[in-house]
Amino acid sequence: MTLPSHAKYGLLAGNGRFPFLVLEGAKAAGVELTVAAIKEEADPQLASLARVVEWISVGHLGKLIKFFRREGVTHVMMAGQVKHVQIFKLNALPDLRMAKMLARLKRRNTDALIGAVADELASEGITLIDSTTFLQPLLARTGSLTKRAPNKHELADIEYGLHVALELARLDLGQTIVVKNQAVVALEAMEGTDATIRRASELVRGRPLTVIKVAKPNQDMRFDVPVIEIYVKPGDTVKAE
Repeated sequence: MTLPSHAKYGLLAGNGRFPFLVLEGAKAAGVELTVAAIKEEADPQLASLARVVEWISVGHLGKLIKFFRREGVTHVMMAGQVKHVQIFKLNALPDLRMAKMLARLKRRNTDALIGAVADELASEGITLIDSTTFLQPLLARTGSLTKRAPNKHELADIEYGLHVALELARLDLGQTIVVKNQAVVALEAMEGTDATIRRASELVRGRPLTVIKVAKPNQDMRFDVPVIEIYVKPGDTVKAE
């Protein structure tokens, strides 16, 4: 991977482990990231891994841009989820720059919102780049990644659910569905992948399910990399089949 010699990299961090992986990948590549952490979403432990961290509310676009410009950042990655519903919360009241940006939008879906943020960054000479820039070794390969391939019942659920998931993604409503016995148990909307899976598990009382997550048509990896995170508490054992 060839990086521009003049570049200074920033990270806009949301929730989950993804921002930590980006920081680790950048460090392995000898790159130090300047971090703007979304205070409603990001893990406080990020502060211990980066030399410069600024905590910014999700609606404070002007402050975000001023921070990156002050730090000389030229290229920015977005990593970690920022729940769409944050836009509607009182603690996410937009600053003037964000309010003007929102007023110009005809839609407020994920692509429209993040695309508009990318345009605002670009207008200040800050380029939004692929969030997997430093993570190429971690990207999923084609084929089965677990100890066994799906059985015939799971394959039937996958085949059935894939068509539904692709249509959901095409409509830009969500990218995750949960299936059992070739019936849709839950569809993702604003609540996000984790909440969709939890809701499905509650509906079937913890019995086995098939989770399908897809990319949107022409998905822009600068904005959103389709992932499913597995959270393991200390002492737990995960058996990957």
